[in-house]
Amino acid sequence: MSAADSAAATRTFDSVDALEAGMREQKYVADRGLATTLFLTLKLQKPLLLEGEAGVGKTEIAKVLSGLLDTPLIRLQCYEGLDTATAIYEWDYPRQMLYLRTIEATGGMDRDAARHDLFSEEFLLKRPLLQAIDASHTRAPVLLIDEVDRADQELEAFLLEILSDFQVTVPELGTLKAEHVPIVILTSNRTREIHDALKRRCLYHWIDFPTYEKEFRILAAKVPEAPEHLARQIVAFTQALRETDLFKPPGMAETLDWAKALLALGTVDLNEQVVDDSLGVILKYQEDVDSVKGDVARNLVGRALLSGV
Repeated sequence: MSAADSAAATRTFDSVDALEAGMREQKYVADRGLATTLFLTLKLQKPLLLEGEAGVGKTEIAKVLSGLLDTPLIRLQCYEGLDTATAIYEWDYPRQMLYLRTIEATGGMDRDAARHDLFSEEFLLKRPLLQAIDASHTRAPVLLIDEVDRADQELEAFLLEILSDFQVTVPELGTLKAEHVPIVILTSNRTREIHDALKRRCLYHWIDFPTYEKEFRILAAKVPEAPEHLARQIVAFTQALRETDLFKPPGMAETLDWAKALLALGTVDLNEQVVDDSLGVILKYQEDVDSVKGDVARNLVGRALLSGV
């Protein structure tokens, strides 16, 4: 991030309170610890590694920052087998071949000129990591490296270089360096440990499942059409559901989806039938659905109705 970018970001959010208020305007409920870490991410110009269970709002933070700072969001979705060509750059071979055939057909073939043209930026396909340091940006973009724990460890070596110097070396073009260093958010569901060298370059924050009050505030912000008594029943049920022995407890994303589904079904109050019928919205494994449906759901509904009063 250039000095001007940094000044703009911290002028808009000159305190943790201001950033927290801005996030609320974006309908993201952040606790004090998260707001402080995000403020320091902007102030210190450091990448941020967010870890936590799936569905707790890690990815959403990058989207919120992009909206708050009115800057582009560039996303690299990680997965096993992700290579540098997909993550950084590759050459547009079909267009290069078409270019060669065209100049051959017109008789204007000059080997040196053709080689120079073939390996110019015109034929360079910029993937997310190179897009993030592209000189065409007028302000620092937000770079989201999502689910970095799913990528192979070899990719971390490339991330180390980029996060250290924010530059990429393309042999045919030289070194491309960011004029506006991106705001980098990395997320991990902790399916494997991230290498210490990568962690050392980042600030760190763990996002846990929300408390009852925080989950209710998020639900009220994201699904304001839900009546308060029903919203409290939904949150109480979800909170109790996470205490049961499940393969995959529901995250905040599932709570929001379930609230919308219940409203679509015309639900006024939770009951065993509507819960059994809609468990596939909040639980994503059949084993979990089977273990909850029936007696467990009935007991949880009873607790939720008492809590939602």
